[in-house]
Amino acid sequence: MEPKTIKRIGVLTSGGDAPGMNAAIRAVVRAGFYYNLEMYGIYRGYEGMIQDDIKKLESKNIAHVLERGGTFLKSARSSEFRTPEGRKKAYNNLVKHGIDALVIIGGDGSLTGAHLFYNEFGIPSIGLPGTIDNDLAGTDLTIGFDTACNTAIEAIDKIRDTATSHDRLFFVEVMGRDAGFIAINAGIGSAAAATLIPEKKMPIERLVERLKARTKAMKSSNIVIVAEGGKSGGAVEIAEKIKKELPYYDIKVTILGHLQRGGAPSSLDRVLASKLGVFAVEGLMQGKYDVMAGIINNKVVFTPISKAIVGHKEVDEDDFRIAKILST
Repeated sequence: MEPKTIKRIGVLTSGGDAPGMNAAIRAVVRAGFYYNLEMYGIYRGYEGMIQDDIKKLESKNIAHVLERGGTFLKSARSSEFRTPEGRKKAYNNLVKHGIDALVIIGGDGSLTGAHLFYNEFGIPSIGLPGTIDNDLAGTDLTIGFDTACNTAIEAIDKIRDTATSHDRLFFVEVMGRDAGFIAINAGIGSAAAATLIPEKKMPIERLVERLKARTKAMKSSNIVIVAEGGKSGGAVEIAEKIKKELPYYDIKVTILGHLQRGGAPSSLDRVLASKLGVFAVEGLMQGKYDVMAGIINNKVVFTPISKAIVGHKEVDEDDFRIAKILST
């Protein structure tokens, strides 16, 4: 397909926020200015596209956003965009503003919407993987994942202080939906006694035996990392089961929750978001449409969105093995 002449690009963030989204927006806008394009911010994701919450962006709009968490363009779920009528309304608003290409920053749901929208109306679009879950195929890392891991590990380090002081067993639940990437990294990085992830079901009996072994080894603290959405249940449910088997333990549960999605992005996330943002604009100019820009082996690659959202990305077996070895 011959590249279309692109003069105006709209950028939006959709779905759950992730640290580094602002850095990605900034990179997209800066790159657009570099190539003498007009840049438009679509506020509140697809819902803003439907409601015509679209504004032309200037340099002042992206000043001092690189270091900020969240997304200044805001994000929202849009049930109306799931309907043909809603998407048609969104398309008409883009036409009204003369926007002829899109950069969509978000997770699998956001990219699914982008893929559907492109197929229906043919507006050139590129997705950027903005999610702390790191669950998109076509990229080694997603924007926000590194920061979320750092946040989880910092919190667990603080929990360990009180766990050690009182000889307590803590169950710490981290985010990741149906993927154990944050959990496995937090488990390795915080010297967890065990890490439970959705991809690998650990029988309660095996966890009990591991904790008994650590008691015999005179371990002063025990922290078990639990990924939300795991096959063995959440942290509260697992803690209740362990309490019945090991009543002598003083057991506490901490659910880290949404604090993992906030905070200033790490250096890695800032650089990743910046690289992908520039490549997104250049990709659109080169005729790369309906693709996601990702990073594989430290090189930016473009993957069809249809593959990025359906490809099942597995936790590295070596990571799981390393976590198991280091927990003994």
